[in-house]
Amino acid sequence: MTNEPIERGTLTWRPAEDAWANSSLCDFAEHVVALGGPACSEYGELLDWSLGEPGPFWAAVASWQCIRWHDKPSASLVGGTMPDVTWFPGGTLNYAERMLAWAAEQPDETAIIELSQSRDRREVTWAELVDQVACCRAGLVGRGVGRGDRVVAFSPNISETLVAFLATASLGAIWSSCAPEFGVRAVTDRWAQIEPKVLIAVDGYMYGTKGIDRSAHVDQIAAALPSLEHIVHIGYLRPDGDLPTDSRACAWDDLLANHAPLEFEAVPFDHPLYVLFSSGTTGLPKPIVHGHGGIVLEHAKAWSLHYGLRPGDRVMWFTTTGWMMWNFLISGLITGSTIVLFDGDPAAPDLLALWRVAADEQVDVLGVSAPFIMACRKEGIRPGDLVDLSCVRHLGSTGAPLPVEGFEWIPEAVGRHIQTGSMSGGTDVCTAFVGTAPTLPIRAGEIGARMLGCDVRAFTPSGERCAPNETGELVIVTPMPSMPIGLWGDESGERYRSTYFDTYPGVWHHGDWITFFDDGACQITGRSDATLNRGGVRLGTADFYVIVDSMPEIADSAVVHLEDKAGGPGELILLVATAGGHELDEDLVSKIKRALRSELSPRHVPDEIAALPAVPRTLSGKKLEVPIKRMLLGMPADKAASRDSLANPEALDHVAAWVADRNA
Repeated sequence: MTNEPIERGTLTWRPAEDAWANSSLCDFAEHVVALGGPACSEYGELLDWSLGEPGPFWAAVASWQCIRWHDKPSASLVGGTMPDVTWFPGGTLNYAERMLAWAAEQPDETAIIELSQSRDRREVTWAELVDQVACCRAGLVGRGVGRGDRVVAFSPNISETLVAFLATASLGAIWSSCAPEFGVRAVTDRWAQIEPKVLIAVDGYMYGTKGIDRSAHVDQIAAALPSLEHIVHIGYLRPDGDLPTDSRACAWDDLLANHAPLEFEAVPFDHPLYVLFSSGTTGLPKPIVHGHGGIVLEHAKAWSLHYGLRPGDRVMWFTTTGWMMWNFLISGLITGSTIVLFDGDPAAPDLLALWRVAADEQVDVLGVSAPFIMACRKEGIRPGDLVDLSCVRHLGSTGAPLPVEGFEWIPEAVGRHIQTGSMSGGTDVCTAFVGTAPTLPIRAGEIGARMLGCDVRAFTPSGERCAPNETGELVIVTPMPSMPIGLWGDESGERYRSTYFDTYPGVWHHGDWITFFDDGACQITGRSDATLNRGGVRLGTADFYVIVDSMPEIADSAVVHLEDKAGGPGELILLVATAGGHELDEDLVSKIKRALRSELSPRHVPDEIAALPAVPRTLSGKKLEVPIKRMLLGMPADKAASRDSLANPEALDHVAAWVADRNA
């Protein structure tokens, strides 16, 4: 690799000259013309039409994807100002039916490849998947589950979780899942809000070579949910272990003991499919309800048009069941592709683990997090030299902005043939709204474009559209079908409106800090509620982490800003966890300050740099900038953040101890 880093905007990958002609985008564009729509010959034209005519665009997606309507809708989009709009009124369908539609055409092809550190590799054909879903559905019906009931799963990214979800969806029942690494409080804070009837749970799991028993957690979760009528036990850590003594418990095999034909409840477009929850670091997690139709259309669009998935392709995204990327990953079945489920430690036995899986399983589209990419770069590994990654055509990155150095490392160390797709979206829409497409070039440090049907813009505080290269609040100005149908328990809709539409009436306010460039590419620089206002100049936290976290002496960091009520520059504080063998001495402090001053600006130089054993992060890997700031302003640790929502709750104690010493 070169000594001098490349600049933002440097071209790192370009599509082949015939990329458009060979893409699903071209196929879709021809379908649009056949429907009487405009002729589009490149991505930009298709994007402009999708934003200008959202109703016809999404109707075209629905017909192109052969959505089976039990009752045909009277229109595609009605209503005016968000959130007072309705998608496909009168239409009825079922998410699970569309997910399993390919089974009729390719019953003996592989639908699922399951890889785990808890048990041997498994393959499930489309026919086997349909059979398991049918049996699971029959078991749920036999236990009184029907339309509108809630089924929850405390289970990892394994085939049983997917089967149970599809069976739940087929009934018109409502799903929610938590990864088994969640603490009891994190789980019960979520599920007590939705009052589930059935809990499906594993007894534990292997993480690398370490067995993690979760039996006691399951007992405590069940005790905290008085609405539960049944508990389904999956012997994942101990396949031959005894059933829990709870009289409501049965084994997974017992749930699937009876076969019945697979049927699908026809539900309205906006019927609840699942409840996803916000991170819950500063209070009860927000229960975000997504509907059958919106998820079908959005995920079909994203996987087929933006990732080019087709029957026979293989897709894997490293995720847990507590992150919306699990919901996104499993929808890859909509395209007839094979989804690869991985459960375990992605760094066991080393950071090549996921790359080996991608090579062995001949994965076409691989998704990981930006911190994982940067960790591999920091370790100096070169996966492309060690395993055969020739099948990988796209490497997706999410969870955090991917720095310029990550874009540079991938072609150098992984493969020049691979398109790097940094994307951003969220649990609130269960998708990405900015990303890339197979026909778009890749430029370092940038997200290539708005995704089709996603009218994302940058707004000033007064609600005006920002000029190119001007940073502002990320907003969405036209409706998307995968916007939530509501928040659970919010019968009046007041909480939903205040969450997303109070800042800019009629406009979705997402809470990220974004900059669009002249060519439509963009850069996200962090959460707007964590953005640093330094002497009237707003600084994105991501800019700091690109510099600081790339240093070999630094394992992790977090930056916060304490405003000066008198209007002064305030106090900028950088917390760092040093890497093994290093300590925060005067030389390292000076190095950090010099780097921030020269590579960013004098405004970015912290007033204080302090060391912590670890920086607290959520279970999905996000840094806790806002809770740390609240603790600095006097809020007790347990009120500033929920420990059970953290990947490393002990790190919260480190912050609390440091704050106490600082105040003393």
